[in-house]
Formats: sequence, C-alpha cells, structure tokens
Amino acid sequence: MGRGRVQLKRIENKISRQVTFSKRRTGFLKKAHEISVLCDAEVALIVFSSKGKLFEYSTHSSMDTILERYERYAYAEKMLTAPETETQASWTLESSKLKAKIEVLERNIRHYVGEDLEQLNLRELQYVEQQLETALKRIRTKKNQLMHESISELHKKEKELRDKNNSLSKKLKENEKNSEQQDSMLQVLQPHSVPSFATTSAPIFMGAAMREEELAQTHSVSTSMIPLWMIRHINQ
Repeated sequence: MGRGRVQLKRIENKISRQVTFSKRRTGFLKKAHEISVLCDAEVALIVFSSKGKLFEYSTHSSMDTILERYERYAYAEKMLTAPETETQASWTLESSKLKAKIEVLERNIRHYVGEDLEQLNLRELQYVEQQLETALKRIRTKKNQLMHESISELHKKEKELRDKNNSLSKKLKENEKNSEQQDSMLQVLQPHSVPSFATTSAPIFMGAAMREEELAQTHSVSTSMIPLWMIRHINQ
C-alpha cells in the first residue's frame, strides 16, 4: 500500500514538529543545491525556525550578491508598475531593504568575531574562514608596509645625524688647527718683540769691562814712556 496524502497542518507535538523540521530542512537545502548544480542557477534559500534560528543556502556567489540582485530587480519592477502616488510606499520598501541589509552585515560581523557559529554549516564556516584569512593577509601587508616606512624614516634620520656629527667634528678639527697655528706664531714673535734682562744687560757689562781694560792698557803705556828716574822721584 502506498502512503496516503499527509494533511498539511501544524504539528501539535513539539518533539515531532522539531524532528519534521530537521528532516524537511535537510531535504529542502538538498533540493536547492541540486537545482543550482543541474540548471546552473543562482539559488538563495533562507529559513527561520520557530525559535528564530537562521538556516540559509546560497550558490557559489555569496548570499549578499544574490540579495542585492533581487532587490534591484524587485525595486525596478516596483517602480515600473507603481503610480506616482505610491512614492511613500517605495521609500518604505527601500527602508525595509536597508534594514535587512544592516541585519545581514551585523550577522556577518558576529560570525567574523566568532559568535553565532552554531547555525553555520561546513561550507559557510569555510567561507567565513576564507574571509578572515583574506582580511588577515591585508592587515599583515599593511603592517609590514608601515614597519618598512618607519624603518626607512629612522635610517634617514640616522644618516642626517651622522652627517651633522661629521660636519661638527670637521669644524672642531679646523678650530684646533687654527688655534695651534696662532700659538706657534706667538711663540716665534715673542723673543723679537720683548727682549729679556739677560740680552740687554750683557752688552752693558761687556762694554764696562772693555773700557776698564782700555784704561789699564793706557796707564801701562803711559808709565812705560816716563823715565825711570822720574818714576822713582814720584814714588819718593
């Protein structure tokens, strides 16, 4: 005997309802995957449980891309069919779309910080991991760039300080050399400009001795020219 048609109504038993939801959800996600592979279609599936738990499926393109595409088509179709009096309704629809997009972004942020991961399947976890690895690679690249720029700036400042130090050392050596030259010039000019007592007094004493010697020689000559008898007479 074949199975009879199941009447569609809410299952009252809580446990049976949860079991049926799990089975039907798995089959629903499987069918969505099959149609996307067989027909090369872009599929986005969103399911909320009675407890508010989210289950979703999307093809290789991300869920955000599919939702944005849907919003563009739906908004364009709405603008073509809606009269001018429904402008307010279009703004309300746009506001609801933005709110939904904000919720998606907030959910992605929670996933990126490691929260609310229980509701994600293996493929979704791999996608989150890939996004985090890409972001981490960009952060490391930017960090390395800043580090290289900082090191280059430090090398530049070091070179400038080294050049200043060399310039100051050169000026100091020139000043020392000029000072030594001035000291040597003063030492050369000092004996000629300021005579000492020994150099001035020596000629005076030598002149006096020469005069005394000349007087003695004159006296001896004069005495030798006087007759002997006169000398004796003078001595008596």
